[in-house]
Amino acid sequence: MDDSIASKIYEVVSRIPRGKVTTYGTIASALGLSPRAVAAALKKNPRPLVVPCHRVVMHDGSLGGYSYGGPEVKRRLLEQEGVRFDANGKVLEEYIIRDPKQLLYR
Repeated sequence: MDDSIASKIYEVVSRIPRGKVTTYGTIASALGLSPRAVAAALKKNPRPLVVPCHRVVMHDGSLGGYSYGGPEVKRRLLEQEGVRFDANGKVLEEYIIRDPKQLLYR
């Protein structure tokens, strides 16, 4: 993946506020990319503390993967930030940013 594309993805992800998540698809829509391209870039995130890739989930609120300890660590990080889950382990809708514009203009 082109470093400039990855940099744009990291910039958008770093705008996700604490206590909120967004989806791979929402980031992809904001940047005109595919969700798979977003996932590929985040898998190689060199600065997970600066670029909070744990705040990116699947379109249905499922956690998906997390390169820095698996989905259990991802869930714990989100819970520490106040994100809540339903009985099936999916992020509650009220915590998900779905509008790509909210990620571009923070």
